[in-house]
Amino acid sequence: MEAAQQILALDARYNSFRMSAFPQHRTLYIRRRNQLLRENAKIDSEPSIRKRYYKLRAHILSQKYGALERSKNQSGATSRISTQSGQQSLDRDSLLVLDSSAVHFPSPSGQKHLHHLSSLNSTMSVVPTRSAEASRAMAGSDTLAEHYEFSSMEHIFDQHKQAVTAIRFSNDDKTQLACCSQDGTLSVFDLSSDPPSIYCTLNGHTNSINDFDWSISNDFIVSVSSDGMCRLWNSLSGKCLRVIRDTSGVQLYCCRFHPLNNNLVTTGNSKGQIKVFNVSTGMAVKGGSSKTAGSTLSLAFDSSGTVLWAGDGKGSIFAFYFDQVSGKLQRSKRYVVAPGYGISCLSWRSWVSREARDPSLLVNSTDGSLRLYRILSDGSIFLKRKFAVPHDGYNIRSAFCPLMSFLQGACVVTGSSDTSVYLFDVETGQVVNKLQGHSSVVLALCWAYDESLLASCALDGTIIVWKRNTSK
Repeated sequence: MEAAQQILALDARYNSFRMSAFPQHRTLYIRRRNQLLRENAKIDSEPSIRKRYYKLRAHILSQKYGALERSKNQSGATSRISTQSGQQSLDRDSLLVLDSSAVHFPSPSGQKHLHHLSSLNSTMSVVPTRSAEASRAMAGSDTLAEHYEFSSMEHIFDQHKQAVTAIRFSNDDKTQLACCSQDGTLSVFDLSSDPPSIYCTLNGHTNSINDFDWSISNDFIVSVSSDGMCRLWNSLSGKCLRVIRDTSGVQLYCCRFHPLNNNLVTTGNSKGQIKVFNVSTGMAVKGGSSKTAGSTLSLAFDSSGTVLWAGDGKGSIFAFYFDQVSGKLQRSKRYVVAPGYGISCLSWRSWVSREARDPSLLVNSTDGSLRLYRILSDGSIFLKRKFAVPHDGYNIRSAFCPLMSFLQGACVVTGSSDTSVYLFDVETGQVVNKLQGHSSVVLALCWAYDESLLASCALDGTIIVWKRNTSK
């Protein structure tokens, strides 16, 4: 970690003791410190000066607030401050990047095959093999931990006063970022401006917005809310183009544009009903409905749009055949993967790496786990890896890293209830990097298409845009 990052992390770890009555000022302080450190780094070419400054600042802060001690627990690295009056826990609103030797979760044992796939070789890999010399040559000599180092917090947004439930970069455009919140609004950000700013705010929902999606052309955004409404927005003007009321009048939890036919939008509600709508007419598609066992919490299409995956509140994953012309749904299979717990997020990926050409499904569950499944040729799923992730019952989201891996390994990234962002190696199950900067539960995150930026959002409404270190 560079000296500037160490200085920022030091300030953030002591930040909860500053202006305790005005938490918004603490966020503003860290944002300004991050900006100044980055600006000074451009003109300060002597790293030894910053190292001396870091030691002096650490001494001054320890004299004022107490000595900083490091301790570890099962969920990762934590920080504590010792004071004369005793031990005080410190909020994890610091920026730390830890490699896999510092923090790791034990890999699961005794993984069972689903649907009696006992004949399948459980040692089959979904990552590049050691003999993949061509891929490693293209990737260079970087390890996964080196490849996913982060140089700074690029920006922090804090205009939402309630939880930000979902966040997404637009397709193939790292300058457009959008999020939705429990305060009933969506925000679209322009990251190309200096400093990054809010481009427009989408107002219209009267209750918590639980999910949204970009159209393939980025011209439209679809959102769903606990008010039972699905809304279609013009992402440039912020104008609401269409309002579709759920026919059952219940809360809507998830939505997706069809990947090839953006006239079709699929929604899931609290009654476990999956419905397909034509947004051009606002009408439900005939035959475009089905059910899950519990509330439908998450949806994901494959790239062809012929298979729709759905996760529900009872721990089941459903596969549906989707007619991309008519919008009709036909239920195919059900897999119970976390009985009694919600499936809060599903992500589909055709390849995890260049050598692993098997489709994969990434699954968050409120039982405190992140699971990676291989999708077999007969449509069944096989558990490849299970990662321990603190959830505490929150609906937390995860994502595949968007670029096809040419390294020895591949990564997935997830939020957590311990305020951290975790990047896992899917081959070893270890933590590749851990980002600490939020002071509350990290609910969702997303990558820019080129992996230069990672955005994460939290229960307190804070959004952090992280910049990956690409200088090497």
